[in-house]
Amino acid sequence: MAQRLSAVLTRHGLPTFFSPHNIIGAQQWQDEILSALQRCDWFVVLLSPDAIDSMWVKREVAFALQDPRYEYRIVPLWYRDCDLKSLQWLTLFQMVNFTGDFTDGCRGLLRTWGIGLREEYLQ
Repeated sequence: MAQRLSAVLTRHGLPTFFSPHNIIGAQQWQDEILSALQRCDWFVVLLSPDAIDSMWVKREVAFALQDPRYEYRIVPLWYRDCDLKSLQWLTLFQMVNFTGDFTDGCRGLLRTWGIGLREEYLQ
């Protein structure tokens, strides 16, 4: 799902940082993720049971919540039912629903940036 979503955003002209594509062999992945968080304008987090159990996702969310650049620029994506107790601050943000139709989720997410969905970019 994350890979597919990254591709759709890129096709719509939105640069993304997606670690499986942006981190190459021999790089220190923790440093690369921190560097990406420091240069990105928006923080999008895909919420699933695995994500909320991940120590690294928790650290990335904490970083974004503390960085003033991300004020009003954190977009949680509700992908799979999960208990947000460990990431409870994310419940303050309007979530984009990806639990149903992928196309509808993309449409809702792109609306965040005032971009209309081009369905030919979903492939």
